[in-house]
Amino acid sequence: MVNTIFMTPLSRRIFLSTALAGLASPIWAAAPAVSLRPKTRPQAPPRRAASGAEDLIAQADLGGHVCYTVIDAKTGLVLEGNEARFAQPPASVAKSITALYALETLGEGYRFQTRLIATGPVENGEIKGDLVLAGGGDPLLDTDALADMAARLKAAGVRSVRGKFRVHGGDLPFVSEIAPDQPDFVGYNPSVSGLSLNFNRVYFEWKRGSNGYQILMDARTDKYRPDVRMARMSISGRKSPVYTYRDGGDHDAWTVAESALGKGGSRWLPVRKPEAYAGEVFATFARAHGIELSKPKVMRTAPMGTVLVTRQSAPLRVILRLMLKYSTNLTAELVGLTATMARKGRVASLAESAREMSGWAKATLDMEDIRLVDHSGLNGTSRLSAQAMARALAKVYKQDALKPILKKIVLRDGDGRPMKNHPIKVVAKTGTLYFVSALAGYMTAPDGTDLAFAIFAADTKRRDALDPSAMDRPAGTRSWNNRAKQMQQKLIERWGAVYGS
Repeated sequence: MVNTIFMTPLSRRIFLSTALAGLASPIWAAAPAVSLRPKTRPQAPPRRAASGAEDLIAQADLGGHVCYTVIDAKTGLVLEGNEARFAQPPASVAKSITALYALETLGEGYRFQTRLIATGPVENGEIKGDLVLAGGGDPLLDTDALADMAARLKAAGVRSVRGKFRVHGGDLPFVSEIAPDQPDFVGYNPSVSGLSLNFNRVYFEWKRGSNGYQILMDARTDKYRPDVRMARMSISGRKSPVYTYRDGGDHDAWTVAESALGKGGSRWLPVRKPEAYAGEVFATFARAHGIELSKPKVMRTAPMGTVLVTRQSAPLRVILRLMLKYSTNLTAELVGLTATMARKGRVASLAESAREMSGWAKATLDMEDIRLVDHSGLNGTSRLSAQAMARALAKVYKQDALKPILKKIVLRDGDGRPMKNHPIKVVAKTGTLYFVSALAGYMTAPDGTDLAFAIFAADTKRRDALDPSAMDRPAGTRSWNNRAKQMQQKLIERWGAVYGS
């Protein structure tokens, strides 16, 4: 049953601390002298809609549960909801909470640092000790950045290293994969480490020639394509599965079914040994500058010594905007873990960090019905209600903390073509898992009314019945997802007509 609810507005207690002082709207460090609670708008009945929300949900025929809440963003008035407190998998909508968590904890100008450290003095161009490539959790560290660091090491006068070449993943916990219920081979589910390169993905390319297949494994960007040996691929004569993975000790050992290769192709594969990956690529560039390094050795204790080169990331706000636009899971996990480290001084696991963030969201954003197990939403066991998400969005609306960095959502016509001049404007975060579709953000109605909303649709029974080892687009998921997205747009258009025309 869809309930249209008129009630008192949400509390307007300002939550963001001085860590967000640089954002566009004013932030008050102390309690305001007057109440920030908005006045209740007149309680007139909603305008008649051409099609009711119940009909739209029934037409989508998604099974499971469709939950939503829509709130007047300026007043905090809850306008409408359906199963509003039923907790569903939020999928990548969870990244919106991670963004707020990181902004308050770290500040929008925070920069991650990757360093080259000498454990001994540098004399006559030689490091009299070890050289350490030390990660600082930079989610955007790529091959180009390591090439620049190698050039700067040479410019600093280093010509050789007497000791070992070591790599350090920083103080963040190592996580072998973000979500265990995902296939081994998907690039969006890599390992997590404070030293992460190219989103911890390696590029696998194959071409069939007269003498069989040519295979390449590299750490490519638009500028460089260094080969790597820490990830290796073998071709198998089997028909299925398409890929297998095993820990090869000093390398990631992959196999691929020959029957799936065709004439040629490519894809990104996840990296399970991120420190070794970054170390090998850096050593390649160092060698190009005449600096020979030993095979990288992983060290777990924090390195001590002289910092020779520091690579700073883009500001956090830029990183978060890219995270929300491209929905990069590794970025969310690194940002969330770093924020928890800043709050607690240590963090033992991804689950522990997610619990800390969930507790923060309850205390700071008044979010009930929240239980996150990661920062990206990739793990399908996370739970969040539409009401909790919409309330949080309404709460931060006046501070402009999230709205400016959310992605613009283009609404479409009946044939699926983008409508650039649609009278309703939407910025939001999408979330998609198999048989899970979520959308949460802000919409501006034709009359200028701003609404905060969250829509969570999920058929968890169908999802739980899937085989995790064979989840490369299971049957029925594409059409289910298309129907969910069409329903989301129709609900948004209905709200625009009922509450803002």
